[in-house]
Amino acid sequence: MDYTYNDDYTAIGIAEGFIEADTQEYIAAWQHLVDTGLAWQLQGWFGRTAAGLIHAGYVKRPSEMNKD
Repeated sequence: MDYTYNDDYTAIGIAEGFIEADTQEYIAAWQHLVDTGLAWQLQGWFGRTAAGLIHAGYVKRPSEMNKD
C-alpha cells in the first residue's frame, strides 16, 4: 500500500494523534511534513520530532530522497 499524503491536514492529524494511523502511515505523514517544509513552519514540537525521526533514520531529508 502506498502511504503518501498530499493533504497537509491529514498528515498533521496523524502526527498529532487525532487521526489514527498505523506505523507506516505515521512515518509517511512525517515524511510529508518534512518534504513540504511544514515540519519547520509549525510549532517547535514538530521540528524537534522531525529532526529526531531524521536522525533515527525513519524519515529522510528531501535532499536524500533521490539517492535511493
